[in-house]
Amino acid sequence: MKIGQKGLQLIKDFEGWYSTPYRDPIGIATIGYGFTYYLPNRRKVKMDDPPLTRIEGEAMLLEILSNYENDVKRLLMKKLNQNQFDALVSFTYNLGATNLARSTLLKKINTNPEDTRIVEEFLKWNKAGGKILPGLIRRRQAESDLYFS
Repeated sequence: MKIGQKGLQLIKDFEGWYSTPYRDPIGIATIGYGFTYYLPNRRKVKMDDPPLTRIEGEAMLLEILSNYENDVKRLLMKKLNQNQFDALVSFTYNLGATNLARSTLLKKINTNPEDTRIVEEFLKWNKAGGKILPGLIRRRQAESDLYFS
């Protein structure tokens, strides 16, 4: 399973596009659609890196997302529909596979992917650097809405 158009658009909408490096809300050097590293060598983004073109960014996003798709597939024990998968790839892209693996969100999905309490589990992940961020509240709601659509 690969991320669908809805999931891809959700990620693009929430990450935004930045051709030049910037610092994310917790101070990490970031570029493109929220990239903190480059493939294939996983070199971290530095603030003096050259700009990316949109074409480079689109290709990087798809390449990087394949890692997150694989993480989600590896951690799932239940079959999901496309929207559910897309929501989890977005979540994992933003928070990492380690957080997904340890989450009650994943436990509930692997027990019963239709459990309505899954909404609450998405919404718990609203902090960065220990602070609640409005953008993360909106993103988790959008992921939850996609998951149950």
